[in-house]
Amino acid sequence: MPQPTERRATPQFSRVIIGRTSYAIVDQIKQFIEDGSLKAGDRLSNERDLCQQFGVSRVTVREALRILEANGLVEVRVGSQGGSFLTSPSAELVSENLAHLLMLSHITATAATEARQVFELAILPLVMQHATEVDIEALRAIVEESAELEQEGDYSTDMSAAFHVRLAGCTHNSAIEALMKSFYGPLLTSLMQAKAAAPTMGIRGIEEHGAIVDAIVKHDLDRARLIMTKHLGRTAERIASLEGA
Repeated sequence: MPQPTERRATPQFSRVIIGRTSYAIVDQIKQFIEDGSLKAGDRLSNERDLCQQFGVSRVTVREALRILEANGLVEVRVGSQGGSFLTSPSAELVSENLAHLLMLSHITATAATEARQVFELAILPLVMQHATEVDIEALRAIVEESAELEQEGDYSTDMSAAFHVRLAGCTHNSAIEALMKSFYGPLLTSLMQAKAAAPTMGIRGIEEHGAIVDAIVKHDLDRARLIMTKHLGRTAERIASLEGA
């Protein structure tokens, strides 16, 4: 027999009486999401009912729904079974929003590198635990392509950044992946400054990337940490020398 579905009390919205009413509506819905009264998959009332509950016009309700949709919290579907359904923001959308905030905050190359020294060392145990053969192949492919580009004189900091982002992906933790992807801008900036201080040192970094992959394959966490510490520490030293020049 089919199991009865869980029934939850329908959230009772409050009439909006302040300026920027669409944002007040958004805040109420977000609050019900946070306390569990509304969950992904739930369907909001139709526009007319929402207008009555909030005490606003359809234009205001539609603006609020557009804001929620842009934030990845609502999916608007059309058709006889359509409506406004609660959803969860994707990792990609979270990364994009965080990346935008980070770029606006003007993080320095020094601060970015210090953050990397904390974050990338901390995720290594998860990388070691969850990395698959596909992950290892992807990392090795980046290392091999990097080496080829270095020989041709076309190696760029984009490849180094790609390695570190893919390494975070080996954790198979959506939160870690989102954070690393959102940090891509500051990461790339720090690498570019480090390269400006020592433009001919790319091959050493590529070799260290390969050594980190080897350590992951061997499940040698201490070795991976040692190489990553030296790897990121040298980047920090290059940036410090450039800033002190």
